[in-house]
Amino acid sequence: QVQLVESGGGLVQAGGSLRLSCAASGRTFRNYAMAWFRQRPGQEREFVAAITWSGGTKYGDSVKGRFSISRDNAKNTDLQMNSLKPEDTAVYYCAATAVTTVISSWPTSYDYWGQGTQVTVSS
Repeated sequence: QVQLVESGGGLVQAGGSLRLSCAASGRTFRNYAMAWFRQRPGQEREFVAAITWSGGTKYGDSVKGRFSISRDNAKNTDLQMNSLKPEDTAVYYCAATAVTTVISSWPTSYDYWGQGTQVTVSS
């Protein structure tokens, strides 16, 4: 059974920081690309960041320069979120894909998903 479990969400004031973690179990995700998406109520899932097995990264335009994705190539993928804004409020999802030729920002490219963790940024 493949599982992705997110943690680290919560309530933070604007300008603050949070670090999300995604723990993979059931198989080794060493050769998978990992990503974070977010979804606000009534909106489509939005690409946040992705990282390949070799460390290549890609970020959504709205988080560039503020968020940073990292991984330990075994089980954990983290998202460091700095200078948070109220518009960053959303449920954040971890995702994984075996496709590594390109770094995709499309949710349909990802095969495995976590259950999500809520991030709320107050103004």
